[in-house]
Order: sequence, then structure tokens, then C-alpha cells
Amino acid sequence: MRSKPSLLTWITCDGVHIDPASGKHTILGVFSNIQARSFPVVHPYMVWFLTLTDVQPGKHMIKMSMGLDPTNPGELLHREFESQSPLHRINLINELRNLSFDQPGEYSILIEVDDEPILATNLIVS
Repeated sequence: MRSKPSLLTWITCDGVHIDPASGKHTILGVFSNIQARSFPVVHPYMVWFLTLTDVQPGKHMIKMSMGLDPTNPGELLHREFESQSPLHRINLINELRNLSFDQPGEYSILIEVDDEPILATNLIVS
């Protein structure tokens, strides 16, 4: 039986810098909620940084969705990534631009790998 990918890290931040010499990732501006003066509001840029392990070798698809209704989140991003070995830790930098929030609330976030949910969480927008 194939194991399901494991999520080791989930961070919402302003950016990620990768050092060209060492390959190390520097996480910039970590945050866990969004505060707005008025609605609707557009958040210009954020990064959802994930680290996965236990991913079978080959090509895989990650999908990220978000919405106020947890039963029907809207797709924000889907893209392919590759795994060399289930022992590897795979860092995925997912850039999200111009996210629109029509009203304050608890926005549900769903992250899936190959249509298998690996994270259900939320983002508070006030």
C-alpha cells in the first residue's frame, strides 16, 4: 500500500528567499491572519510555504482551495511537482497574488495532493 504524503510545514508569509550558495530557505514575514480597514479587500501577494515528505517517486499535482463555505472552496492554484524518493523533504513555494476577500470571516483552506486532502485549516480575515 502506498503511503499518503505527510505535511511537515505549513507557513503563510510575505516571501521566501533561497540562498544560491547553500540552497537554504529564509522565510520572510510570517503571519496567520489578515486585517483590513474596509471590505472588499485585495491582498496583493503572499506565499504558502509547504514541506512534504512520504511522497512516492514521480510527478504529482498539488491543489489549493479557499472560501468562506468550507464545503465549496474556490480553487486558487494547482500545479505539478516531482518527488525523487519518499525519504526526501520537498519544499514547495506557492505564490498567491491579488487574493480578494469580499467580507470578514474565517476562510477555509484545503490543500490536496493527487486529490487526497493533506491539510484543512483556516485564515481569519477581519
